Amino acid sequence: MPLATRSSRRSSTKYSGGGMFHMMVAETVSLGVLSLPAAVAALGLLPAILVLVFLGLMATYTGYVIGQMKWRYPHICTFADAGEVIAGKWGREFLGAAQIVFFIFIMASHLLTFTVAMNTITNHGTCSIVFGIVGMVISFICSLPRTLEKMSWLSIVSFVSIMTSVIIVMIAVGITAPGQGVVAVVDTNLYHGFSAVCNIVFAFCGHAAFFGLMAELRNPKDFTKSLCLLQGIDMGLYITAALVIYRYAGDDVTSPALGSASPMVAKIAYGISLPTIIIAGVINGHVAFKYVYLRVFEGTDRMHKRDWIATGSWVGIALALWTMAWIISAAIPVFSNLLSLITALFASWFTYGLSGIFWLFMNKGLWFSSPRKIALTLLNIVVISVGAALCGLGLWVSGKALHDNPSSESFSCGNNA
Repeated sequence: MPLATRSSRRSSTKYSGGGMFHMMVAETVSLGVLSLPAAVAALGLLPAILVLVFLGLMATYTGYVIGQMKWRYPHICTFADAGEVIAGKWGREFLGAAQIVFFIFIMASHLLTFTVAMNTITNHGTCSIVFGIVGMVISFICSLPRTLEKMSWLSIVSFVSIMTSVIIVMIAVGITAPGQGVVAVVDTNLYHGFSAVCNIVFAFCGHAAFFGLMAELRNPKDFTKSLCLLQGIDMGLYITAALVIYRYAGDDVTSPALGSASPMVAKIAYGISLPTIIIAGVINGHVAFKYVYLRVFEGTDRMHKRDWIATGSWVGIALALWTMAWIISAAIPVFSNLLSLITALFASWFTYGLSGIFWLFMNKGLWFSSPRKIALTLLNIVVISVGAALCGLGLWVSGKALHDNPSSESFSCGNNA
């Protein structure tokens, strides 16, 4: 597709850096923080801090590289567009399909968390499958608006929701102190240690939506400021929440972490976190729906129409993708196992590996032209290597975890809280 035509796909509604920052926070700071205290318990205090800081700083850099790719090729709105720039039609189709599947898995993690929350709040009041379907219906209805403009204000609600619930749990476990203190370094093995690393990586997996969010900025250069502020808040919140909850909940800390408090406090925390569970999933879903919708109608005059064909297509796409997400959430009903699989298959590349490839592509022929370029070349080779290691070892870890859990738990009415 010609670049001019591709550029016309971008939304006619543009947002300031502040408005887009709100959506980046809602899309990024959500479920990942809930898995971190258990990751700290699995690794020990010192290794967990080092891994969190290392992966957080690297995620900041790879996010900046995504921004550079967008500035160099303004028509890019998705990873599929970036794939076409690098590898032609094959790259576009491959990364486009991978991005859609990634978002479906993210949506599934939100539905699974909704099920865990409802089981906790209601003391497993009904079959978990029913809760999953209820979550799917609510998320589907919230996904019906076709522009981010109509849901961007919800991002503030989402952030306040997750912050409040985490603070409540931190205060509660700090008062009751059910754990036995902290362990600086845990004697663990590769399987359990890397499972924890995968859960940490999931907390930084918002990069897949960055191209789409940048496409809706009035000034794409504002992305850098939003990214730095986002990552600073991310890392501060993640480290504080993970260490405080682990410090007082001890080795028995749960994943999601909200269940580490007393039963009553856990119910309150999950109730307050429901907006985040729903909104962040809807924002990820919206990016996926828009990509499919644009692919279906690209090159036609129906791109921005509101007739019954366009509206019906949007509704059908949303329903189909949310249904697939529910199937995944019911098939993998263990929160940490699903996060490990998502990290291995997708976050390893969308957050880390692909950004290294983007940089090498943009600087082809200049890799060793100066000491600075040599250093950056080596850095991006490390970034690609980290992505490959996360993918390979992560697949082994998640595969073993799924194998070790009884298959009868899939599509079960049992309590997964």
